[in-house]
Amino acid sequence: MQKGIKFRIYPNREQQNLINQTLGCCRFIYNKGLAMRNEAYENGNKIGYSQTSSMLTELKKCEDFAFLKVVDSIALQQSLRDLDRGFVNFFQKRAAHPTFKSKHNRHQSYRTVNQGDNIRIVGNYIKLPKLGYVKIRLSMEVGKINNVTIEHTTTGRYFAVLNVEFKPQPRPNNGGRIGIDVGIKEFYSDSNGNVVSNPKFLEQSMRKLIREQRRLSRKQKGSNNRNKQRVKVALVHEKITNQRNDFLQKQSTMLICENQTICIEDLKVKNMIRNHNLAQHIGSAAWSKFFAMLTYKSVWYGNDVIKVPTMYPSSQTCSCCGYKNPLVKNLAIRVWECPDCHTVHNRDTNASINILNQGLQMQSA
Repeated sequence: MQKGIKFRIYPNREQQNLINQTLGCCRFIYNKGLAMRNEAYENGNKIGYSQTSSMLTELKKCEDFAFLKVVDSIALQQSLRDLDRGFVNFFQKRAAHPTFKSKHNRHQSYRTVNQGDNIRIVGNYIKLPKLGYVKIRLSMEVGKINNVTIEHTTTGRYFAVLNVEFKPQPRPNNGGRIGIDVGIKEFYSDSNGNVVSNPKFLEQSMRKLIREQRRLSRKQKGSNNRNKQRVKVALVHEKITNQRNDFLQKQSTMLICENQTICIEDLKVKNMIRNHNLAQHIGSAAWSKFFAMLTYKSVWYGNDVIKVPTMYPSSQTCSCCGYKNPLVKNLAIRVWECPDCHTVHNRDTNASINILNQGLQMQSA
């Protein structure tokens, strides 16, 4: 198995300059390759990675582009591979047409590959091509490193994302089965009657975020004070992201450890966000990311994640007798009584039980 592990690194001034130079060179080569492929397409020709790679070789021979020899050569090749992958995704209708990269984008990254053990952890340092030993904050053990992505964030911090090999340790869960119904007020309710409240990190930080953004709007464009204030706004966003990721990781890991079968709804979150009254709250809850974490962790540890179709009426169906109550379609109804068997249901708990039952039927079919 492979997974990505993200650590913060602390390069010195010289290493920072070389990282920034590498980012600029990778962006330059990517844009050169994109322009070359666009021009060939307009002339009715088709070119691929091999032609753009030859272009890079010719540029390095030119004295005007001698700066390309200073940075990591593998990183430059990887930028062209990323461009080629972008075109493959575009032609297979999985993504939009690749666009030119801008130096004004504050979040920059480049990737390099481990060849001949030139990337390794030594104590509290990581050895990187051209950079040498860079101080790193390690929080867990690292296996064999395949490649590393160096990120420079909008807050001016540097991170190393390591793609490593690992062997997942089996986690006994006694064959537990659970259904999950996500929501906005409560993050999710499960079929066992447990309710996890939504921490609403964005809403809690909204007052501070608005204050910092208002201060940013008053700064003169291009000034140092505006750049300092921009970092303050980015720090608020970064804290919200870190809080949300920590919460989602802990919840998904707990569910994977305690249950063998997890049944969830196959929600079309992109369509749900079109509701302008709920878009901010849905985005803040990050259901798609939560489901993605459950999915890849289930692959690691051999769990089953079953997605129940979106149109299945889990909230309107009585989990005891199966009666479908169309009146429960109104979101304001949180507790309702079944007209047939007179069982009183909590809307979300009842939905999670129905999701579990439907998921088990789909599994056994």
